[in-house]
Parts: sequence; structure tokens; C-alpha cells
Amino acid sequence: MEKVTFSPTFLDEMEHLVFVLYKENYFSYQSNAIFYVDAIFGFVKKSIHTFPHKSTPNPLLYLGSNYIFYKSNARTTWFIFFEHFDEHYFITGILNNHCEEARFIGTN
Repeated sequence: MEKVTFSPTFLDEMEHLVFVLYKENYFSYQSNAIFYVDAIFGFVKKSIHTFPHKSTPNPLLYLGSNYIFYKSNARTTWFIFFEHFDEHYFITGILNNHCEEARFIGTN
């Protein structure tokens, strides 16, 4: 059976994302920011087994060996990085197309 786990670093980044989305007024209510982040988690849990993944470019290998992308809206794509061992997916990092590091992915 395939299993998905999240690294403590990834979990911290997602918790911080809720805070930033609300503080920077991307969402008027904290509950909406939580819903947005929960949608990312839901996508990963549901789709990582079947969604086509790509090998991470060398400059971003510190985030994980593979990645998938999640398009949350017309302007923002999230890149979710992970390690894959047998039937286990270990989610290790995340960034979006607005981050400077996304230039290495080439689809931002």
C-alpha cells in the first residue's frame, strides 16, 4: 500500500504559509488561508501516486529528488518536492512560481 508522509520542514513551511497568506492579505480570513493550504495537502495525498512527476533540477535537489506541480489558480503554481522509495512518498519541500528558485524549473 502506498504511503505519503510529510517532513517536519515541509509541515513547518505549510504552517508558515497560512500565516503569510493571512498577514499579507491574500485572504481576508485565516480560515480561508487554512482552506487554501489544506487543498495543497489534499492534492498531494490524492494525486502523488498517479500524477506525472519530474526529476528535480540540480540546483534544487536540496528540496527533494522529484517534484509534481499543483496549479492553485491562474497565477500560482506550487512545486511539491519529494523522495520516493518503493511505495512510500516522503514530501520534503515546496515552492511556487513566484519564488526566485522557480527559474530553475523552467515552467514558471
